[in-house]
Amino acid sequence: MSTRTRTATILLPLLLAGPILLAGCAERETSEAASSSSVEQSSDDAATAPAAADTVEDGTSDAPGFLADTETDTAPASPDAAVTVSDIRIGGHDGFDRVVLEVGGTGTPGWDVRYVDDATSQGSGDPVDVAGDAVLQVTLTGAGYPYATGVEEYSGPALTGAGTSTVAEVVYDATFEGTSVAFVGTGAKNPFRVYAMKNPTRVVLEVAHSG
Repeated sequence: MSTRTRTATILLPLLLAGPILLAGCAERETSEAASSSSVEQSSDDAATAPAAADTVEDGTSDAPGFLADTETDTAPASPDAAVTVSDIRIGGHDGFDRVVLEVGGTGTPGWDVRYVDDATSQGSGDPVDVAGDAVLQVTLTGAGYPYATGVEEYSGPALTGAGTSTVAEVVYDATFEGTSVAFVGTGAKNPFRVYAMKNPTRVVLEVAHSG
């Protein structure tokens, strides 16, 4: 066999295999690009996905496990807080009673909630009558007067504990120099917890039942 013939015999398979190899490379590159695009799209979706909605409503007991004690509970207000208490609600639930202070305005209020020996009005220091054998003073910080927040302040009567086991009464003492106070009369110094919720903004107090 001549050298030319041997050369042609060797080159022919290589020439035939070339397009197949090129096609395989192109297919792999396309697959990798598609995979990369899919990962990037998933990351974008995760970044833009809306936050979970606030699903715990005032009338349910779907809050986390009841971890509470009788010690003072505090939290700071947001720097831009200027809120007014617009509504107060109470209700009985399985294992605890709930008091909700709904607010309107800007920012998120802070709070200082503690058992006190006597309920006294802000500013005047006059005694406040509250039913019950113990009193929780709920002080909201970051509060503003209605003329500043544009929110009508709660002016309803004292709330009695219809359907509650521990909370006997809630008396609102209005706003004074950046704080709003409500007194919660309870049957005893039972464990309690406090947390904030949004849409609408509200501060929630829950007092455990006795025993």
